Amino acid sequence: MTMCETVGVDQAALDRLVLRRDHSPFAEDVASRVDDLHSSADGKRILVVGGGGTIGSATTALISRFRPSALHVVDQSENYLAELVRDLRGRPGGLAVTDFRTLPLDYGAPIMGRFLAESRPYDIVLNFAALKHVRSEKDVYSLLQMIDTNIVRHVRFKRWLASHGHAGRYFAVSTDKAANPTSLMGASKRLMEDIAFDIAVPEGGTAISARFANVAFSNGSLLQGFLYRLSKGQPLATPRDARRYFVSQTESGEICTLSALLGSHDQVLFPHLDPVNQLESLEDVARRFLGHAGFVAEPFSDENEARAAVSALAREGRWPLLLTPLDTSGEKPYEEFVGVGEHTVDSGLATLGAVMHLPTRALSSGVVDMLERAVTRVDLALDKQAIVDAIESVIPTFAHRETGKTLDDRL
Repeated sequence: MTMCETVGVDQAALDRLVLRRDHSPFAEDVASRVDDLHSSADGKRILVVGGGGTIGSATTALISRFRPSALHVVDQSENYLAELVRDLRGRPGGLAVTDFRTLPLDYGAPIMGRFLAESRPYDIVLNFAALKHVRSEKDVYSLLQMIDTNIVRHVRFKRWLASHGHAGRYFAVSTDKAANPTSLMGASKRLMEDIAFDIAVPEGGTAISARFANVAFSNGSLLQGFLYRLSKGQPLATPRDARRYFVSQTESGEICTLSALLGSHDQVLFPHLDPVNQLESLEDVARRFLGHAGFVAEPFSDENEARAAVSALAREGRWPLLLTPLDTSGEKPYEEFVGVGEHTVDSGLATLGAVMHLPTRALSSGVVDMLERAVTRVDLALDKQAIVDAIESVIPTFAHRETGKTLDDRL
């Protein structure tokens, strides 16, 4: 259940408010290619990793329509998996997949290796497991956990798949922040693309990825935070001069399903979104959101003043909106899908473009091995700058933005 539903807010209305469109353009691709989607999934054994989160669950729900013989979902969160089962079984028509299982597993832990060793081969594997917040680079310990999740465990997982004959078709979700990354999170996902395409790919196998926009009101997102702040009587906050692309939760599932089932080998797909009309100012989104809730935004630059003003402003039909400088480490003022040196190609889909995977030197130069040692050896002296330097040495377009300020320092 999304926060929108929890507080009685109309999800579809909020999506229209943020996205400023009444229907999903990606649904048109799904409809026009429905026979191909059925052909790709029909009778296949499919494993979805990280399938309980916002994007993974939306993708799982859509793929379940295309008659896989088995659909198994792994996620570390028992709560996410419980809600996924309830949601799929509660929809009109219920869940048509006979062999449907959920497992509360860490995809890079030994138990996962055992599970893959003892399971019949999966034809298709989709991987959504990730730490995806820029705030995860706030200190070396959080950073190492992000590297472990996004890179080290991914390597281990890919090797287990290959060892046990799984995943002729493999999809791993990436992020727009992997294109010309400024954050360590974006850089870790750029290296994740290397792992998806260049580690343990079976002969004749297919590896695909996708970069896309912010998912409106997804778990942990700024927009979900707007809902929480309003329900708790707290100020909203957003950085000034930051622009983002948005897709809905349903659209995120459509993008990933199209990419995973129809994408070609070595392609990183991305949505065709217009930077002039669809790259949204976060401040404008916050103001529209408050207007939809019946309030006029009252801008503040001081957090204490914004907190103190909530009650008085609310009685007047206004609500404090804290506008902060875009000066936290790694934060990027705008989004893009294509990095320097990458070349676009035809994806075969009307609403999705693609670039061909451009390998970095992370694998050949030993940087991934260095990052694995940093994660696994507790006796190894290491600081954040050493990790930045190592990653910058292999991603030419990585320009880390270090300011000494983190998102945890902000509302």
